[in-house]
Amino acid sequence: MDLSTLNIDSLQANERIKGVVTRTPLQYNLHLSERYGAEIYLKREDLQVVRSYKLRGAFNKISSLSEEERAKGVVCASAGNHAQGVALSCKKLDIKGVIFMPGPTPRQKITQTEMWGNGSIEIVLTGDTFDDCQKAAMEYADQNSMAFIPPFDDLKVIEGQGTVAVEILEDLPDVEVVLIPIGGGGLSSGLSYHMKKFSPDTKLYGVEPEGAPSMRAALDNGGPIELEQINKFVDGAAVKKIGSLTYSISSQLLDSVKLVPEGKICTTILELYNKDAIVVEPAGALSVAALEFHKEEIKGKKVVCIISGGNNDIDRMSEIKEMSLLYEGFKHYFIVRFPQRPGALRLLVTEVLGPKDDITRFEYIKKTERERGPALIGIELNDPKDYITFIERLKAYKFDFIEINKDQTLFEYLV
Repeated sequence: MDLSTLNIDSLQANERIKGVVTRTPLQYNLHLSERYGAEIYLKREDLQVVRSYKLRGAFNKISSLSEEERAKGVVCASAGNHAQGVALSCKKLDIKGVIFMPGPTPRQKITQTEMWGNGSIEIVLTGDTFDDCQKAAMEYADQNSMAFIPPFDDLKVIEGQGTVAVEILEDLPDVEVVLIPIGGGGLSSGLSYHMKKFSPDTKLYGVEPEGAPSMRAALDNGGPIELEQINKFVDGAAVKKIGSLTYSISSQLLDSVKLVPEGKICTTILELYNKDAIVVEPAGALSVAALEFHKEEIKGKKVVCIISGGNNDIDRMSEIKEMSLLYEGFKHYFIVRFPQRPGALRLLVTEVLGPKDDITRFEYIKKTERERGPALIGIELNDPKDYITFIERLKAYKFDFIEINKDQTLFEYLV
């Protein structure tokens, strides 16, 4: 694709969305800057009206429709943030909207969407993933002659997301690196298109969750390809197939695309909350989590991380903490078959566990003769470095065990 032929003008879009979209702050972050020896700035799209950048593209697209199209109403598919952007746009423009959302969408995002629509929208929950949901939404739009508002693969949506770059360059004209979270690619394509046009020397690093690498797979394949399975934990970026248009733009303009483990994302969510009182959703933490994987490239440079959204459901925090502990090496799960001798359990507690280690879960697996059967045990170490010596003590005292953390199938089944 010849990018020079595309009609994308984020400066014009920036004027169109004024009055509805908040101009979010670009904040210098002290502790991240000290950690990585760089000037780290956070583009706070979590402070957007609907707590995500998605409003930019949604409003730009819907406000560009003809009067006839507006009169018939609009349809969209979304895991949550695009839905909220469309809902508020419908309310502001007095348009009817039908919003399709995947079944596993967090309740918090559904409630927020209803609130922003405030009577202007109808929500339909369908499918297990965004891709299933989108198919149903497109069929509905076609059957009812309503305009479909894509979450990412559309020029006007891309143009609207590019207004993030407009604001960054106004606040930090000499920015040297931007880290961009990638789901469907709307933000990465819109931001990179504007940034490379007006600041061509700025390095643009795309970031995806390890369990949903749709852009990485497309780059390796030479074009968009549908992933058979994805990890839906980073729901705002869990897309099976990158957009064709967003891929064509991003693949030509991004300097790299790296994957970040979900556990690292969880650690970053907790750190942002504990150190800076910033509440982010998993997709919103992607760019900050990726700093660790770009630490050599960013030293001494002015770096912007896009905090893409803050719609995190508080009910997920226990899961987030658990995944962080597992990733950082603090928490481990085992199936343990105790030696058939008196006091074996006491031996595990007094001799194998360290003085500051803890048992966080204990349950016998067998329903009958439980005390003679294997047990599922969760251990939280005081220091991840103690893991090797902990395993050595298990072996020394003749405990028969399986490390569940190293067997994903077993882990998902038992834990």
